[in-house]
Amino acid sequence: MIAADLAPAVARLGRTLRERGIGVGIGDEVDAARALARLRDPDREEVRWALRIALKIRHPDWARFDAILEGLWPDPPRPPDPVGSAPTASIDGKRPGRGAVAAPSFRPASPVEQRGGDSRGEEEGELPGYSPAALLRNKPFEELTPADLVAMERVLARLAARLAARRSRRLVPSPGRGVPDLRRSLRGAIATGGELLSIARRARAIEAPRLVFLCDTSGSMDAHARFLLAFVLALRRAARSTEVFAFNTELTRLTACLAPGAIGLALDRLAAAVPDWAGGTRIGDSLARFVAEHLPSRVDARTVVVVLSDGLDRGDPATLADAMRTIQARARKVIWLNPLLGDPRYAPEARGMAAALPFVDEFLPAHDLASLERLVPHLSA
Repeated sequence: MIAADLAPAVARLGRTLRERGIGVGIGDEVDAARALARLRDPDREEVRWALRIALKIRHPDWARFDAILEGLWPDPPRPPDPVGSAPTASIDGKRPGRGAVAAPSFRPASPVEQRGGDSRGEEEGELPGYSPAALLRNKPFEELTPADLVAMERVLARLAARLAARRSRRLVPSPGRGVPDLRRSLRGAIATGGELLSIARRARAIEAPRLVFLCDTSGSMDAHARFLLAFVLALRRAARSTEVFAFNTELTRLTACLAPGAIGLALDRLAAAVPDWAGGTRIGDSLARFVAEHLPSRVDARTVVVVLSDGLDRGDPATLADAMRTIQARARKVIWLNPLLGDPRYAPEARGMAAALPFVDEFLPAHDLASLERLVPHLSA
């Protein structure tokens, strides 16, 4: 079934695309409406890709398609949160005492929206919008509240499921769909007198990434550490072999403290297990201890090591550089997540960050949920 409000919206989009010279068929519009109806808590990027695929938009037309879609579905203004009020929306796309948020509708931007003016005169529900989950994706971690952390759990679970669904290039026997395996099929035919009664198949194996997270819990990371650790906890549910360490002035292995349960409670246990939480930081000394005590047993050529830190180190930069050099030489890949990188004005000029950067394979931001979503493909690439 196609939602009643999706069909006319997609039809308007298809008509506009045809008027602008992008060929879209009626069958493509039906596919697009069905694709949108299957999305749960969609954000702008998910809708864009679903429509590109269902409408069969050619790569050379992507830029024009995006511009047309932006005109029909402008980005809604975000109203400021009342001071001192608790969030009223939950991650499942519902508000207390109300039904599910309706699917977004495509329409031209109103004159008020085009001017970027005040839209308070519009009736509630007229503006196109996203679910509360989509609003969380672009909210900086330092602005999030403990209630937002609870709301993030479902989004984080979806991220973990995305990591768990990534497939490797390796083909393994599959009982269902896959490419035919003629050798195994003929070998099985021996038992039936040479008659080929069934076709054996192979499919790409689910890749289980080996991950080691080194999380900075010093004072300068206090606004981000809990949310980054919540992300790590969610990923560990999909990749059970994940190792988690925290560091500030010393290194603490947290893997043994991780247990199933609500993320908020798990974070409280982790905070209690970490000495000097939100205190000073000696990144070089902590990573040097990791190299001496844990690197041989926890990291090999298949392991991706992820450091979550702003790189503000009070120790000797040479110690940090030596530790990072040793980690990079042994690991499959080293990723450094820095919350400060979300600010376009930021430059990695701090002594610690500058010392570590030559031994980092990928230097990525980690300032909001959207940046963590973009990280997931890098963890198993």
